[in-house]
Amino acid sequence: MARIVVTGATGTIGIAVVDTLRARGDDVVALSRDVERGRAVLGQGVDVQAWPQPTQTPPPAAALAGADAVVHLLGEPVAQRWSDAAKQAIRDSRVLATRMLVSGLGGLGDAERPVTLVSQSATGIYGPRDGEPLDEQAPAGSDFLANVVVAWEHEADQATPLMRVVRTRTGVVLSREGGALAKMLPFFRLGLGGPIGGGEQYVAWVHLDDVVGALLFCLDHGDARGPVNLTAPVPVTNAELSRALGHALGRPAVLPVPSVALRLLYGEMSQMVTTGQRVIPERLRELGYRFAHPEITEALQDVLAHP
Repeated sequence: MARIVVTGATGTIGIAVVDTLRARGDDVVALSRDVERGRAVLGQGVDVQAWPQPTQTPPPAAALAGADAVVHLLGEPVAQRWSDAAKQAIRDSRVLATRMLVSGLGGLGDAERPVTLVSQSATGIYGPRDGEPLDEQAPAGSDFLANVVVAWEHEADQATPLMRVVRTRTGVVLSREGGALAKMLPFFRLGLGGPIGGGEQYVAWVHLDDVVGALLFCLDHGDARGPVNLTAPVPVTNAELSRALGHALGRPAVLPVPSVALRLLYGEMSQMVTTGQRVIPERLRELGYRFAHPEITEALQDVLAHP
C-alpha cells in the first residue's frame, strides 16, 4: 500500500486515477480548490485537502509530507475558445501551479519528500506536424500550445534533483465523460459527423483506460523517467477516426466539416483538430507497457459500451 497525492483529482482523468488507486489498496490524498466539491465527487475514503490558490501558493506541507508519490493532473480545459483570458488561464494553471507544487516538494525534508512525481504533460508540445512520426526525442513546436507545454515541463523538471520525474505527454483521450469524444458524440449519433478539414491529419488518441494504466505504470516502474508519450500505439487519421466512430454507432460518418467553419466557431483553438500529430509511444514500448486498447475500432466500441 502506498500513499499517493493527486492534483486535478476531480477531472475526467483524475477521477479514474483515484478510483483505480483506491481499488488496488492505495491511500489517496486529493488536493482541491474546493474541498466540499472534491468530497462530493470522489466519495468517502479519499482524504481531500485544500489547495485553494494553486497558481499562487504551494500546497500545504502536511498534505505532501510522507507521501510516496504525486500524480499531478491539474490544468484548465484546453478545448474552449481561446480568448486572451482563457489562454492566460490555460498557461497559468499548468506552469504556475506546477511551479508551486515543486516549490512545496522542495520545502520538505528528505525523509518526508515523495520519491516520484508523475506530472501530466501533452502531445501539444510537438505542434502541428502532419504525418511525421513523433517519438519522445522529436523537437518541440512553436505554436501557443507547444510553448505552454515546454514551460509546463520545465517547471516539472525542476524537481529532478529531488526525485524521479516522469512527464506524461497525453494525447486525445477517448472517454464518454469528457474531452473531444463527448463533444463529437451528439453529432455522430444524428448522422451529422464526418472528417474535419479533409481528414488527413493524424489524431494522437488514447483510451481513458490506457491513460490510467500508463500513469500508474510510470508511477510504479523506477525506469520510467523524463518524457513519456501517452498515446495509443496505432495513431489514425481524422477520417479513420470518423469512420470508426460512425461504425461503432451504426451511423454514417461522411459529412465533411470544413476547417473554416471550425475557425469561425472556435477561433485559434480550432487548430487542435484541423492540424495533426502522428505521435508514437516509443518509451512505453521500451518499458514493456501493454495497452488494453491499441486499436481505434475496438477502443471506441469499448468506450461506447460502458456508459
